[in-house]
Amino acid sequence: KQASEEVSKSLQAMKEILCGTTDKEPPTEIVAQLAQELYNSGLLVTLIANLQLIDFEGKKDVSQIFNNILRRQIGTRSPTVEYISAHPHILFMLLKGYESPNIALRCGIMLRECIRHEPLAKIILFSEQFRDFFKYVEMSTFDIASDAFATFKDLLTRHKLLVAEFLEQNYD
Repeated sequence: KQASEEVSKSLQAMKEILCGTTDKEPPTEIVAQLAQELYNSGLLVTLIANLQLIDFEGKKDVSQIFNNILRRQIGTRSPTVEYISAHPHILFMLLKGYESPNIALRCGIMLRECIRHEPLAKIILFSEQFRDFFKYVEMSTFDIASDAFATFKDLLTRHKLLVAEFLEQNYD
């Protein structure tokens, strides 16, 4: 219980650093340092891998931290997109999250944010795990099935040229 409270406090602090507060914007240099540390330490992967162990508010914080860091750009570069492209297992961990009812919706939120970036959408689309969507959209839990379908729809409608290439190659 004490460890859980410590994790929640740390996640809250990280979220404040990345998102800022209502009074002030987050300092760019500190955001860059935190992002780099999330990559170097593997904390991003650890948070996703252990999402089911984190309390409700902590899960919300993890998804906000993840989505915020994913949107971060330096000029035309998106460092987190590059990081996830180099570590595609992160995408598959999020996709597998649909199999755990207590984290499915949070994983869906993070996965949809990933799909907004074409290189990440391409990894999912051309992977063997893509076929898992057909299983997830038919799950008995309506919320999870609906969320999976929303992600599936985004994946197939957001990047038209990429999807056209995928459908040509996988027509059968």
